[in-house]
Amino acid sequence: MAKELGIETYKVYLHGDLLQHTKGKSYRFLGAFPPAYNPLVFLDYNNFMRTLDQWGSEIPADAPWKAPHAKDWDKMSMKEFIEKVCWTSAARRFAELLVNVVATAETQQVSALWFLWCVRICGGTGRVFSTDNGGQERKFVGGSGQISEKMMALLQDRVKLERPVIRLDQSGEVVIVETLNHEVYQSKFIISAIPPILTTKIHFTPELPPIRNQLIHRLPMGSIIKCMVYYKEAFWRKMGYCGCMMIEDEDTPIGFTLDDTKPDGSAPAIVGFILSRKASLFANLRKEERKTKICQYFAKVMGTEEALQPVHYEEKDWCKEQYSGGCYTAYFPPGIMTQFGSVIRKPVGRLYFAGTETATVWSGYMEGAIEAGERAAREVMCKMGRIGEDEIWVPEPESVDVPARPITTTFLERNLPSTQGLLRFLGHTVFFATAAAGIIAIKKGYLRVNCNLSFSQRS
Repeated sequence: MAKELGIETYKVYLHGDLLQHTKGKSYRFLGAFPPAYNPLVFLDYNNFMRTLDQWGSEIPADAPWKAPHAKDWDKMSMKEFIEKVCWTSAARRFAELLVNVVATAETQQVSALWFLWCVRICGGTGRVFSTDNGGQERKFVGGSGQISEKMMALLQDRVKLERPVIRLDQSGEVVIVETLNHEVYQSKFIISAIPPILTTKIHFTPELPPIRNQLIHRLPMGSIIKCMVYYKEAFWRKMGYCGCMMIEDEDTPIGFTLDDTKPDGSAPAIVGFILSRKASLFANLRKEERKTKICQYFAKVMGTEEALQPVHYEEKDWCKEQYSGGCYTAYFPPGIMTQFGSVIRKPVGRLYFAGTETATVWSGYMEGAIEAGERAAREVMCKMGRIGEDEIWVPEPESVDVPARPITTTFLERNLPSTQGLLRFLGHTVFFATAAAGIIAIKKGYLRVNCNLSFSQRS
């Protein structure tokens, strides 16, 4: 779509080391995942990622509630999943941060089935968690808002802004839509592309089906404050850092950062995210206090006082937005997907549903939102008799200009044992070695007794 609209993209700056900050110390590394000098931690990291991909491979992209283990995985929170899969505290901290970054929610709030599905439809752990060749690789030259603005320019005065819908009536031959400023529109079909929970602000005639009504009351939005800190120069680049930081300490506001400098090198900046529980905690501070605390932590992580001297600061608290309710997307708490999820895309009369939550690729991203919108449009076209049912689900062709390079794993990554598996193996080895040594000792003692008996008999 960016190409169709004449909008260029550029790669996020990645030249230099990434930084992991945990337990008060910073570690430089390269690649998608932080270093693990302890072999048990390395095995734990590897097994966590591998298990996410292996379990996720069983989940149908268009119907996760039909997965073979759907009910068991949906009952399980990601907190329980992490406790089950990860053995070391380092791996658990890292896994918790990843869930916070991807879901903008706490591990105990998120269904394991939903999270596994999200990772699976984004191409797996290697794709969704990576910047290079992954979900965070590119941005739009001039900002992503241009996508909406240029679409609006093509549609001209057919786009109506600042008109929240408050009533939708399907009881007659046409659908009646009324807005907050009391404008009334008529249509043959409607597509809703807003977060599911926001449809609770609309009065429906006739009422929504029970399962749909129950669903929309159970899908909360994620919590996030997006923060941009601008500096006179990109000092982190001179230090050999790329600007990407993973900060695991509990008292830090920011959990994850990227270099946000413009592609021509102007407006040097670091963008960071205050996630989930911390978004709620730090929302109680004044904007200036948040900026100060963020800069103090940047200075601590990068080891330089230059981070304490920003020239400008911008932030966006998505939790304040009345017509989104949060960001990036709605998430499924444990138990909801298998009970109510099957109606997420199911039309209600002449009302069809889009929005990134209904996507079957890159749900939660702009990519998923566009895929879902096009699919919903084709559903309406099919209902109007313009296309056949076999034309509704049309896969998007691979981008020629920005192809997704294959994500590969090594033989060791595929076959290394988990930390628990290794410890069990070593435990069994020690047990059998000890048992064998005991048997040998018993046999030697038996022989010694027999020899002594024989000697005394001869005497």
